[in-house]
Amino acid sequence: MVLPAASCGKSLRLLHIDAGQGVRSRLAAMGMVPGVEVKVLVNEGRGPLIVTLDGNRIMLGRGMAEKIMVG
Repeated sequence: MVLPAASCGKSLRLLHIDAGQGVRSRLAAMGMVPGVEVKVLVNEGRGPLIVTLDGNRIMLGRGMAEKIMVG
């Protein structure tokens, strides 16, 4: 499923990023690479998503979050 489909409080493993090299590089710089575990903190259906990754909070726009496959 895509990251925005996840409910708040859910911990998921990042499986794949379905995007070009630029977006993948930007996400990798934030630590978001396949295999890492992320926890959804804020997902209100509109606006940005906030996830936590290794103790850091990351805010993602919906467009970028739609490219992140989790399971």
